[in-house]
Amino acid sequence: METIEMIGLLAATLTTAAYLPQVVKVLRDKSAKDISLSMYLVMFTGVVLWLVYGLYHNSAPIIFANIITSVLTLAVIVLKLKYK
Repeated sequence: METIEMIGLLAATLTTAAYLPQVVKVLRDKSAKDISLSMYLVMFTGVVLWLVYGLYHNSAPIIFANIITSVLTLAVIVLKLKYK
């Protein structure tokens, strides 16, 4: 694997993992009152578009990051609606 691909995968892993603490906190606290629904809806839309872009360019780091990030952002959206 090329060095630049490894950098891309590391970047994808770190930026994707950044969403995990938010999901865990909402699940643990059973509260999402301080979370902006509109921000997560915009973010989810952007992430899905990045996924389409990654699929078009067959870029593993972009595909990997945006599949996981879309699942995590969607989880926060669902939890926000559940724990209003």
